[in-house]
Amino acid sequence: MGSCSYTALMQTDEEILAEKFAVVLPHLDERQRRLLLAAEARALGRGGVSLVARAAGVSRQTIHTALTELDTPPTAAGGRVRRPGGGRKRRAERDPGLAAALDALVEPTSRGDPQSPLRWTTKSTRNLAGTLTGQGHPASHTLVAGLLREQGYSLQATRKTLEGAQHPDRDAQFRYINDTARAYLDQGLPVVSVDTKKKELVGRFANKGREWQPTGAPVEVNVHDFPDPLLGKAIPYGVYDLGRNSGWVTVGTDHDTAAFAVATLGRWWEQVGQVAYPAAGRLLVTADAGGSNGYRLRLWKVELARLAAETGLAITVCHLPPGTSKWNRIEHRLFSHISMNWRGRPLESHEVIIDLIGATTTRTGLTVRAELDRRSYPKGVKVADAALAAVPLSRHELHGEWNYTIDSPQKTQIS
Repeated sequence: MGSCSYTALMQTDEEILAEKFAVVLPHLDERQRRLLLAAEARALGRGGVSLVARAAGVSRQTIHTALTELDTPPTAAGGRVRRPGGGRKRRAERDPGLAAALDALVEPTSRGDPQSPLRWTTKSTRNLAGTLTGQGHPASHTLVAGLLREQGYSLQATRKTLEGAQHPDRDAQFRYINDTARAYLDQGLPVVSVDTKKKELVGRFANKGREWQPTGAPVEVNVHDFPDPLLGKAIPYGVYDLGRNSGWVTVGTDHDTAAFAVATLGRWWEQVGQVAYPAAGRLLVTADAGGSNGYRLRLWKVELARLAAETGLAITVCHLPPGTSKWNRIEHRLFSHISMNWRGRPLESHEVIIDLIGATTTRTGLTVRAELDRRSYPKGVKVADAALAAVPLSRHELHGEWNYTIDSPQKTQIS
């Protein structure tokens, strides 16, 4: 293979090499694999060792050793070939308790495991490795990172410091949310995550992202993003059902208020929730600390009490700690997929937005229903002290301002 071909390989970030190795290497013995990788690295020149190591998933030292073998005459090489299964065992195999010990450290507060839908961790791989070593399971931070990847974790972006100072009970609150959600799901009760998606301009406006179009024929959109006074904006408010991996989005046209948020929750229960959970008498709602479903909003609690009275549900709300809105499960399980589904497309009308949201699916089985809500939700609604006092709200022991239950007393009337 000539140098031009290798230049092409370099330009594709080892993808072609990885595909080649995946096909060829299983047919070679250990020494033959080493020599092939060394030959590829030498042909690539500067940077070839690192490139081949990444593509083949081996250490750079292995390739350096094989480069020395290449310079040894075949008759004098006498390279050792191990039997299948030979060689040093992986640390996880030599220490069967290592994976379980790591899971015990991460599990109570981790995120991403479908068995624990609201999990969170701030532990670094170095901290985890140090703790494991102290428990009698010697491990490096690279080994911990590899084990986490095998268990389905991936490296996530860092926390945005501009969201505010970290609350001292942040991790305790995430653990509480996780434990509460697990208890509800284990009993077959509904657990939903709610939030407002970013407002969108309606009309022929540029939308981030790209989609396939005939060459030289991009979709033409407005140069300036001045709102169309007739079309206005779209306000998507979502309800994500953790147990069923399904979403409901109401697209409003007026204001993002607590009344709009609870109306969306009510529509989800009426159209989907009570059908999916016919025997449920309780509902768990996880929400951000601010916005139209913020824990400080009187109207949010009054409207939830009204919904509880109408549905007969006892509604428990657990708010994410302040400054952690991006960890709301709905952001990653629903809203991100909606954004990917309509990327690069102008949202020309509310009907187009509804269709695009409803067409959102994932390989993991996400389904989404959407509807348009043109009703008015005025801002600045004042809630009197008497109305708030009439809400049958019981605060939990841990941060009662974030965690509370609104019961459904059939005799209580919410004015």
